[in-house]
Amino acid sequence: MPRFDAIDYGSDSASGDFCQSLRETGFGVLSNHPLDKSLITKIYDHWLTFFSENLAGEYPRDFAMQVATQDGYFSREIAESAKGESEQDIKEYFHFYPWGRCPSSLRQELQAYFELASALASELLDWIQQHTPDDISGGYSESLSDMIVDSRETLLRVLHYPHLTGHEPTGALRAAAHEDINLITILPSSNQSGLQVKGSDGRWIDVPEGDDKLVVNIGDMLQEVSGGYYPSTTHRVINPTFAANKPRMSLPLFLHPRPDVRLSERYTAASYLEERLRELGVK
Repeated sequence: MPRFDAIDYGSDSASGDFCQSLRETGFGVLSNHPLDKSLITKIYDHWLTFFSENLAGEYPRDFAMQVATQDGYFSREIAESAKGESEQDIKEYFHFYPWGRCPSSLRQELQAYFELASALASELLDWIQQHTPDDISGGYSESLSDMIVDSRETLLRVLHYPHLTGHEPTGALRAAAHEDINLITILPSSNQSGLQVKGSDGRWIDVPEGDDKLVVNIGDMLQEVSGGYYPSTTHRVINPTFAANKPRMSLPLFLHPRPDVRLSERYTAASYLEERLRELGVK
């Protein structure tokens, strides 16, 4: 069964331990990471207010998602369904790109976090490159961290899983079992537990969360780039028990290559993303 022992970001063995965890489980959990925890807390608090009511007179509906650009607010009614699932996830969310729309009172915080997390992600991609065998990395079209340079596709998603009412469709989850599309995902601890990873034996394992934890997982694009050396692992967010039935906030940063980057002989980043968005029913 996979273990998710937190790896101290500042330790001498951090890069090797982190990449070993990615190889074995598709996930790595870092402690003592450099992202600003107070900034993350502010983002959660301010966006919970925005989703629940409004903030400074700006409402989610004012930023309704645009199909062509995929930025803005995705309501519960149009939230994605996991690949192969019929029920929509129980969530609403906002897609933030530096070039896209954002409530004016919330942009500065999101932009600051986006830049910090993107810089850390670049470092982690260098770790992965460093610990990839030459016969695997030799097939990369360029270094992993170079793939994201100047990319306009990297996405910061502000997720709100609302308080459950008891009237949700049978079998619906906050996030049904799925894999991420991108290279890697950077995920600071949520304000509520619920994230689980599917082990190789089919059992679900709770991913540890806490104020100082950062979860990183492999996406399908890195699996494609590495020819399966780094596995994209299935994960989900389960519904809370009655006693823990509170809104849940989450802030994943999905690192995407530039559209022209060749992932493999079969796909460019653009063709891969287009295929997956159609499968999810959001394009």
